[in-house]
Amino acid sequence: MTETRREFLGTTGAGLAGAAAIIGAAGTAFAAGSGMKGDGGLTEHTLPPLPYAYDALEPFIDEKTMKIHHDKHHAGYVKGLNAAEKALAEARAAGNFDLVQHWSRKAAFTGGGHFLHSMFWKVMAPAGKGGGGEPGGALAHLIKRDFGSFDTFKAHFSAAAKGVEGSGWGLLHYRPADGRLLVLQAENQHKLSPWGSAPILGIDVWEHAYYLNYQNNRGAYIKQWWNVVNWDQVSKNMASLKKVA
Repeated sequence: MTETRREFLGTTGAGLAGAAAIIGAAGTAFAAGSGMKGDGGLTEHTLPPLPYAYDALEPFIDEKTMKIHHDKHHAGYVKGLNAAEKALAEARAAGNFDLVQHWSRKAAFTGGGHFLHSMFWKVMAPAGKGGGGEPGGALAHLIKRDFGSFDTFKAHFSAAAKGVEGSGWGLLHYRPADGRLLVLQAENQHKLSPWGSAPILGIDVWEHAYYLNYQNNRGAYIKQWWNVVNWDQVSKNMASLKKVA
């Protein structure tokens, strides 16, 4: 069936609103703006705290990696996103858009990093204490419907994550328009991102996410990561998208 323009905008909006709900649940703070003329009230993005101790995911993800990943890499994306959005607001105030391409690209890259990492911390939990095992309920039903079985989904997702060219993410998306699950890849943190769907589960396959423990063996990291996947949170992320569909 051909989708009308109104229907398309509605389902796309649902995906974006649901994505906002997911990142909000991940602990991102949204504050009033700076008052800069024409900025519409800038958001002050902040680094969400980890929902567990740095060493809570050991032996699968080590404490040192978690400290560097969260406190340095994610914090850097938050700082970069705030700077990019401020620069774009200043461009609007001055009417000077000479660097709009540069700052728009920075906002996309750092914004993608902030969103995906905020989700990443929440979709993991200590093994045996919320992490690992298999999903249940509606999520388990959709995985079986869309992939045939959990094992097939796991193999598909693992292959996609391992096959990301360079740096990026392996992602499970939910698409409100037809209620389907999709396994996707992201280059860096924003390229190859589709419209009309939003991620509900993701694994960071940049080398900084695993190199201290696994060196260049991305496949071994992905295999061990399944032991800390927080399926209850993934189900909540999917439910957030359904509510606004």
